[in-house]
Amino acid sequence: KDRRKGSLDVRSTTSRGSDGSSQRRHSSMARIHSMTIEAPITKVINIINAAQESSPMPVAEALDRVLEILRTTELYSPQLGTKDEDPHTSDLVGGLMTDGLRRLSGNEYILSAKQTHQVAGSLISPISLNDIPPRITQAMENEEHWDFDIFELEAATHKRPLVYLGLKIFARFGICEFLNCSESTLRSWLQVIEANYHSSNSYHNSTHSADVLHATAYFLSKERVKQALDPIDEVAALIAATVHDVDHPGRTNSFLCNAGSELAILYNDTAVLESHHAALAFQLTIRDDKCNIFKNMERNEYRTLRQAIIDMVLATEMTKHFEHVNKFDNSINKPLATLEENGNNGDGESVKNVLTSPENRILIKRMLIKCADISNPCRPIEQCIEWAGRISEEYFAQTDEEKRQGLPVVMPVFDRNTCSIPKSQISFIEYFITDMFVAWDVFADLPNLMQHLDNNYKYWKGLDERKLRSLRPPPE
Repeated sequence: KDRRKGSLDVRSTTSRGSDGSSQRRHSSMARIHSMTIEAPITKVINIINAAQESSPMPVAEALDRVLEILRTTELYSPQLGTKDEDPHTSDLVGGLMTDGLRRLSGNEYILSAKQTHQVAGSLISPISLNDIPPRITQAMENEEHWDFDIFELEAATHKRPLVYLGLKIFARFGICEFLNCSESTLRSWLQVIEANYHSSNSYHNSTHSADVLHATAYFLSKERVKQALDPIDEVAALIAATVHDVDHPGRTNSFLCNAGSELAILYNDTAVLESHHAALAFQLTIRDDKCNIFKNMERNEYRTLRQAIIDMVLATEMTKHFEHVNKFDNSINKPLATLEENGNNGDGESVKNVLTSPENRILIKRMLIKCADISNPCRPIEQCIEWAGRISEEYFAQTDEEKRQGLPVVMPVFDRNTCSIPKSQISFIEYFITDMFVAWDVFADLPNLMQHLDNNYKYWKGLDERKLRSLRPPPE
């Protein structure tokens, strides 16, 4: 303890070089600590250092360990311990949470770079919400409920569910009124966005986008969420959900980085796909007045909306998954729980402050789109199984291509000849889904989703216990 002078471990400054240089280092360090602009983490470290001064030895040692952890850069990424070294978990985590910086030289994967993006003029003239075919109207009847079946709408619309569901949900939330744009501009916009999803992808196609839009709208109608968000937040969330995977190539970020694709080069191997989805969404929107839903907005409001949309699309990138979930839990759920325990639940002002501070609204929107994006395990069992089959097929196709091109295989367990789909779903649920949805349920109150999650988890466990690797048990 007597070594600690102020908030500085003097050993590091005195043990190197001559007295002169150690003096200089000492004064530089002192200057750093007296800086007026101080990051929160620095403040925390300084407070802990100061507390160590007057602490008994066991506490001082414990605080040393705390400081060690705080000084790492990856504060939110869990370190996989031995118990998690199940290949399904480590492959999924590796595949979804790294930017794949295991590159081989010379293998170029050009992401259909020369593909021309669809523009408004080239599409068939759309129809209005009033004259949608009866089969499609019927397929959308219960879109306000969680158990809504997106696959029925996919079939009724011949794989174009996004335009129809988008028209209905955007009308319900009064989006045209907010943006001051006509329904025909909105229709053209939805068509352009949908045309730039790849129907050849088994998972990342416009049905996935429509599914995420549906979940987003469902979450926005929850009481707690409505208390927290402003109209502009709702508009941002619905637009972000619609565009969040536009032009997805059916390959992961790791694949694109390993293959040296043009997109990976453009975005410096960082959040490659998410950056592309957000940028392309705005390019497609503003390049043609016929589909520019933002054209009548006042400039500052447009800037605010644009910022919120970009932030939400980037939040769907999985490398920051644990950071988003932890920040949400620590900044929102825990303070709300404390207010409840202290009997302040009736004190609407304190709750309102937690819910509506600008920082917390951002965290709520990120959590909302993240949960909407990967809510498949919380859907009714038949939908859950269908989605599991589709994502597995997309990963199998990626593994096939990696082998063909001699690229590193990012997720070796996703080999179509050996993969256990139940095991991969169990790992995904345990590692990514459960904690996130428990936190979201505490906030938004979603008992039906948690029931589905429980049923689906038991379903996959049941298959795995029977050593089955398929989506479904064999017919009796």
